[in-house]
Amino acid sequence: MAEASVRSLLSNRRYVLYLVSRISLIVSAQMLSVAVGWQVYEITGKALALGLSGLALFLPGFLLALPGGHVADRHDRQRILVVCHLGMATAAASLAFMAHTGTKRLAPIYAVLAILGTIRAFSGPAGQALMPNLVERKELERAVALGSSSWQLAMIAGPSLGGALYAATGTAGAVYVACTCMSLVACASVVAIGKTRPEGAMQARPPADWSTLLAGLRYVWTNKAILGAISLDLFAVLLGGAVALLPIFAKALAVGPWGLGMLRSAPAVGAATVALLIAYSPLKRRAGAIMFACVFLFGIATIVFGVSKEFGVSLAALIILGASDMFSVVVRSTLIQIRTPDEMRGRVGAVNLVFIGASNELGEFESGVTAAWLGPELAVVLGGIGTCIVVVIWALLFPELRNVDRLDS
Repeated sequence: MAEASVRSLLSNRRYVLYLVSRISLIVSAQMLSVAVGWQVYEITGKALALGLSGLALFLPGFLLALPGGHVADRHDRQRILVVCHLGMATAAASLAFMAHTGTKRLAPIYAVLAILGTIRAFSGPAGQALMPNLVERKELERAVALGSSSWQLAMIAGPSLGGALYAATGTAGAVYVACTCMSLVACASVVAIGKTRPEGAMQARPPADWSTLLAGLRYVWTNKAILGAISLDLFAVLLGGAVALLPIFAKALAVGPWGLGMLRSAPAVGAATVALLIAYSPLKRRAGAIMFACVFLFGIATIVFGVSKEFGVSLAALIILGASDMFSVVVRSTLIQIRTPDEMRGRVGAVNLVFIGASNELGEFESGVTAAWLGPELAVVLGGIGTCIVVVIWALLFPELRNVDRLDS
């Protein structure tokens, strides 16, 4: 029965094209991230510079996410994605030109990262809101899990390809050219999906104002299970985010760009494994309790990574970190998609992306700052301890999330 359900999803041409677009874009973004991280650290040798890279990505996305969700609910979501993917290709091409000219200035690199953050503020809500229009409601949980597993497979391939290509060519320019090509593939896939029909008839929309702009925030605030899931991810990953410091750990472990790519891919290996398992066998019961337990394990794995002196142990800790985090991703994403009406999915998805962006990019900035103050090892260990503390507090504050049983109910 599980295999038949997965085969049914994979026979859905539009959903498969959506996955191709998603995979291509994530591979491109992850290759670019590895190249930028290594390039910036080679130019400066400073942890703070890596943190500022995360801040450059985060701020535009944070400031424009709510307008991005509003746009996704009022305009053609596929057209938005096409424009954003073309923008991603242009940004990668700009970085390739900078690498070719041998620039050592960080300001132009940060400027391009800020543009990428702006693009993500509009592409993220549109992409999240589009997917439920491509599958049947009964297939939504499996579609979320399969989409997450594809995303994680791209997270594995992207850093590995980026690190290998950087190591083979000795320049970031070749990586950026590959990112440009992958972004164009993502754009073509969205075009090939064709017209989609939203759930229900398109209703006359009220004029845009602050009330409609903030509707997603109000909806999340009143749905405590969704609020708890989103905010738990925010604080757990904000405190436990060690990804920004991986270039430093790769240098300390003497593994170079190739090893950095392996470290960047390791969380995705664990996450993709869990997502594939959930796609074939969705969570039956006690989804909320399982989520809390796995986020606590995320914090423990972060601590182990921070104290590790061996490349193999570091890889294993990051794999466990990614596997535990994927349970949170699936629970959060499924709750949002199932409990949110289609006409609000863009705005609620934007709120979700604000929290995700804060946890990832702002977490990278926080990691860079604390590493500059305390050293990278201590910064990561304290972050992992903080994550474990947050899990305990959130379990007490959000009984609605703790008591979530079946995701499809």
